[in-house]
Amino acid sequence: MHDGTIRDLAFMEGPESGGAILISAGAGDCNIYTTDCQRGQGLHALSGHTGHILALYTWSGWMIASGSQDKTVRFWDLRVPSCVRVVGTTFHGTGSAVASVAVDPSGRLLATGQEDSSCMLYDIRGGRMVQSYHPHSSDVRSVRFSPGAHYLLTGSYDMKIKVTDLQGDLTKQLPIMVVGEHKDKVIQCRWHTQDLSFLSSSADRTVTLWTYNG
Repeated sequence: MHDGTIRDLAFMEGPESGGAILISAGAGDCNIYTTDCQRGQGLHALSGHTGHILALYTWSGWMIASGSQDKTVRFWDLRVPSCVRVVGTTFHGTGSAVASVAVDPSGRLLATGQEDSSCMLYDIRGGRMVQSYHPHSSDVRSVRFSPGAHYLLTGSYDMKIKVTDLQGDLTKQLPIMVVGEHKDKVIQCRWHTQDLSFLSSSADRTVTLWTYNG
């Protein structure tokens, strides 16, 4: 299995076993490993990234998105199982390591958080970048869509938590609001599954519950 630091984990219902599948990835061999949780058996080793994998996201029951220090996002289909698309971050300049990934509930839009303080919005079905913008002044370590995908929540090493309003034209300048701040780096942010409250964790050793009023 892994021969380096595990950087992210995710669970999903497996298309093969019908039970829970553990997805894990990180440093070392830069592979993504899938494990059948009921039987405790490894299923697949997904290879392709050439840098440490920093982030995982699962959706649709069989799809995985992975972000890596190799400056790419890869989409994996567990029904195959293999990589079905590679999305680069070098649309402008030299690109950047991808520290966080998320897909909206419809499965149409990918969001990335990158180490150069940028976020990218990518049209999955159209196969094109919609926009790249800089909501923060340091690494963006967490990106998550709100339950209705009206907002994108981002957390950064600049200690701030921000919300980007996605309800307008995504190709235009997007409204961004600071909705929280910690005393040290923000590590993760997660929306509530049904409303606009969210949790954040930080290197300041706190976890905070916030409410966003829109």
